[in-house]
Amino acid sequence: MPKAPASLTRPRRALFAAVALCSILAAAFAQEGVRQRPRRVSQPAPQPAPAQTPPRNVGSGAEEVDEDDVVRVETQLVSVPAVVTDRAGRPVAGLKADNFLIYEDGRPQKIANFATTEAPFEVALLLDTSGSTRADVGLIRRAALSFVEALRPGDRVAVVAFSTKQEGESKLAAVEVLSFLTDDRKALSDSIEMVGESAGTPFYDGLERVARDIFRDPPREELRGRRALVALTDGVDSTSESDFEEARERLKRAGVVSYFVQVNTEDYVEERLMRGCEEEGALRLSRTQLERYRRFFASRANPEDFRDFCRMGQFERMDISRAIYQLARREMDALAKDSGGKTFPVADLRDARRAFRQVAEEIGTQYSLGYYSTNKARDGSFRNISVRVRGLRDAQVRAREGYQAPRS
Repeated sequence: MPKAPASLTRPRRALFAAVALCSILAAAFAQEGVRQRPRRVSQPAPQPAPAQTPPRNVGSGAEEVDEDDVVRVETQLVSVPAVVTDRAGRPVAGLKADNFLIYEDGRPQKIANFATTEAPFEVALLLDTSGSTRADVGLIRRAALSFVEALRPGDRVAVVAFSTKQEGESKLAAVEVLSFLTDDRKALSDSIEMVGESAGTPFYDGLERVARDIFRDPPREELRGRRALVALTDGVDSTSESDFEEARERLKRAGVVSYFVQVNTEDYVEERLMRGCEEEGALRLSRTQLERYRRFFASRANPEDFRDFCRMGQFERMDISRAIYQLARREMDALAKDSGGKTFPVADLRDARRAFRQVAEEIGTQYSLGYYSTNKARDGSFRNISVRVRGLRDAQVRAREGYQAPRS
């Protein structure tokens, strides 16, 4: 402590001593604070804060955020396609959002997004020209053209097909995008005329390609719930590198409603599988198909027993083929139910044009609803959806049955 000058009186000396003591204590506390505070490394000069823009409400308390915002959005928009018909089965048009009630697991939900039947659609048309359909590529082209013609002005279509590519001495099946989304009917017609035969069925790869390339970008506001996959196929994959669950998840994330014109090729394929491998017109199950069968239906069997198709007996071949077709139908049904779509079984390609017209009518009479679930749990559970219409007597509603909640 500094010494007080001798000239000061006793009271002033006491005051001087108190002030000096306070200075020493303050310095000591400051030193202690410096020791406890984390040491800073070189830090850039502070920049002026950017102007803040208030978040835009999307519905049900959810917010739209920029990608630079460090915010975790806990809700997702659940899209619910719905078709409303009267007692006679005729589509009902002209309904408003107020006409609809949505329930999730019995709890009412607030409609945050609504599109009328007049809103445009974006459609990916996937054409399977493998197996028994190879001889009827002309029928497939004509059915696809009639489908495009049945859509409304403003609806945009992409054309995706299976094709054959030469790789060395081998012919391999491939997925080819013949046209990206467009409403140019002449361009679509030209693309459909380019559809050719395929050496196999890369069905899962085709689904994955639709989600990845056709519906890569998030939908615009007016197209939420207005995206569809329309596939003409038997659904029996033979060559894909992707698997079903991977393709399924991609389509879910893209918000695609799935429709299948489901061609029955089972009898044609089975009859040719029964022939000897060297006989004319014989078909073989691919290694991919045999491995899928073993994985789903005979997981405990020796994998070596499924390596050589030609060494299998006729009854074994028939059992495997039937199981694979059953699996394909279950997978197409699952994709349709996931999204609120539908399957349209047809006996042969001559019925495909009629089925395509039904799909076009379905798309043209569909309402699109969306809500943010009041259940914020990210538990991966399945949640049931029910839709009702008020203000109409005897109205029937067909809508998406439910969805799988995200998991943290």
